[in-house]
Amino acid sequence: MKKPRRENILILDFGSQYTQLIARRIREHRVFSEIVRHDIRPREIRRKAPRGLVLSGGPWSVYQPNAPMPHPGVFEMGLPVLGICYGMQVMSHVLGGKVGAGKQGEYGRSTFRRIEKDPLLAGLPRSLSVWMSHRDVVDAVPSHFVPSGEASGSRLAAAHDDARKLHMLLFHPEVVHTDFGKRIFKNFLSRICACEGTWSLEEFVQDTCRRIRREVGSGRAIAALSGGVDSSVACVLAHRALGSRLTCIYVDHGLGRADDAEGATRTLEEKFGLRVKRVDAGRRFLKKLEGVEDPEKKRRIIGEEFIRTFEEESEKLKDTQFLVQGTLYPDVIESVSWKGPSASIKTHHNVGGLPSSMNLRIVEPLKELFKDEVRQVGRLLKVPQRVLMRHPFPGPGLAVRILGAVTSERLERVREADRIFLEELRAAGLYDEVWQALAVLLPVKSVGVMGDSRTYEDVVALRAVTSRDGMTADWARIPARVLSTVSNRIVNEVKGVNRVVYDVSSKPPATIEWE
Repeated sequence: MKKPRRENILILDFGSQYTQLIARRIREHRVFSEIVRHDIRPREIRRKAPRGLVLSGGPWSVYQPNAPMPHPGVFEMGLPVLGICYGMQVMSHVLGGKVGAGKQGEYGRSTFRRIEKDPLLAGLPRSLSVWMSHRDVVDAVPSHFVPSGEASGSRLAAAHDDARKLHMLLFHPEVVHTDFGKRIFKNFLSRICACEGTWSLEEFVQDTCRRIRREVGSGRAIAALSGGVDSSVACVLAHRALGSRLTCIYVDHGLGRADDAEGATRTLEEKFGLRVKRVDAGRRFLKKLEGVEDPEKKRRIIGEEFIRTFEEESEKLKDTQFLVQGTLYPDVIESVSWKGPSASIKTHHNVGGLPSSMNLRIVEPLKELFKDEVRQVGRLLKVPQRVLMRHPFPGPGLAVRILGAVTSERLERVREADRIFLEELRAAGLYDEVWQALAVLLPVKSVGVMGDSRTYEDVVALRAVTSRDGMTADWARIPARVLSTVSNRIVNEVKGVNRVVYDVSSKPPATIEWE
């Protein structure tokens, strides 16, 4: 019996900060979602065979020169379409409606009221709180569209064309600030797109193993193993697919933290029988980073050195032409903007930081997943909890937690501060409640007093955030008594530091890492 094709929803990316949240909300209903370029062609859409399309929001006005537009043919394919915010405006514009500038912007909470029946809004109360982020409004809907909702500050906030299964919302159902957002997506997927919710991570594991075997063929592969969540799950998954034809390489680049990544790699080695080779490359990386202060340059240098190290190790193994990496979906999205008009945020060493010329072909089994999904896959593969619950740690390591030049002295300083912070979070029972915690060494000095003497020493910034998938994050409300203990220990135990500050920025506008 032929296996049914995977249910899929394509999200056309117009540059919204919330595009990735749309993908997450859809996957929560066991339907696969994929973010693609805003101007994807109908023939490419047909090849992917989606059940429906979502047009994301974006920072544009449809009447701006060069404003991103979808291919007009996407509305003639017979596929259900949901336009959100700018997606609503662009649908209206392309299909003959009228879009204009509002008298004022509408940002934050607003009250939405249903005024007509709409299958997208079935089961919702007559009035609900929603999240707005726009200035332009739809003054007139296209022909055959029926207005179905209005909101304070705008005359029209929802409309639909049932015959063509075209729906649009001015508010953002994907953010937690919108009431019943989950129900709205469920209605779109089940009532309008006829999705049954058949996608599962068990299916992902099986499909990915088949894909790895197909990519590698009869050859051999090496895998980058750091002891972190992503690389650990990628290695165990690749080992399931390739068995003894996989060799894991643990490169000790000297930029790691003090929480025993080596111990995590040995745990995997013993539990799964992974073949692990360890390479001591600390001096090599530190020499290459000497005098480098620009964070993007640091990432490119580290990415290049990783690849050259892996190439050298692969040459020692027969028929090895593939490198398995634990690249995740957010890595791809944040590093490159080829899918839509959103800006690149930073280069990840294993995505945008790869050198243009390399002898290894990259295999990325996790590149469609978010972090929480990777942890779920890890549980299916029986990866130990102590490995799965490790906080995210950047591939470039402490090099991007040292603002300014990287030296062995500064590395030791931030490593010790980081160790103390994590120790105290564990002691307070807070480690697993926080998505990520870290210490950053700032390129500034401040005046202090120690033992009745004046000091002029470094400043350490502490950062801890709560999140679900790392795409958005809020600063963690660590109790003052814990922060006080951490600060006292760092100032007393880390030579060369006399001041500690705590970062209370959310993502966006800030990123989780400082570089």
